[in-house]
Amino acid sequence: MAVAGPLPVPAPRTTPLSRAVVVGLVGLAVLLVVLNRAYRTGEMMLASLILRVVSSDGVHLAAHRQTVYFGLGSDRPFGLQMSPECTSAFLVLPLLVVGAVMIALRPRIARRVLTALLIAGLAVVLVNQLRILTLVGLIEWLGTDRGYYWGHTLLGSMVSVIGGAAALVLFVWLSTRKPKGER
Repeated sequence: MAVAGPLPVPAPRTTPLSRAVVVGLVGLAVLLVVLNRAYRTGEMMLASLILRVVSSDGVHLAAHRQTVYFGLGSDRPFGLQMSPECTSAFLVLPLLVVGAVMIALRPRIARRVLTALLIAGLAVVLVNQLRILTLVGLIEWLGTDRGYYWGHTLLGSMVSVIGGAAALVLFVWLSTRKPKGER
């Protein structure tokens, strides 16, 4: 009968770094909810910068109201206020939570998940900016009532749903695909 050596110690499932990343992502998700007003202000600041580039009419940002006014030099000035239900924050929020869970369960994929979060999060923000620009364009083209209806209710919702779904698929694909060396 042979004497066996000590049993190998399994590698820890999580590391202090992976735990810190999970806590950081959950903390970021909480901050996104708590500081939602500031996030919406940032979104409208970005929208006003984009509108200044693409519009020849006047643009004004009322940051304290999360509102951007456009068409100020035209016959039809209009103001868009970013309400809590129209922000991209609530499309980014599930990505953060799912990313935290994925890293908690499989710490070795943390780098892929963080990269996927960055790309998908940026995609969601850009999609929401496209939605705002679509709304502005339709208001300028079709007038206030019809443009707002088509831009907010129909086309804007389609842009958000399709863009959000594409960002989610992109996130899952980027975070779960195997690197070239592991195939």
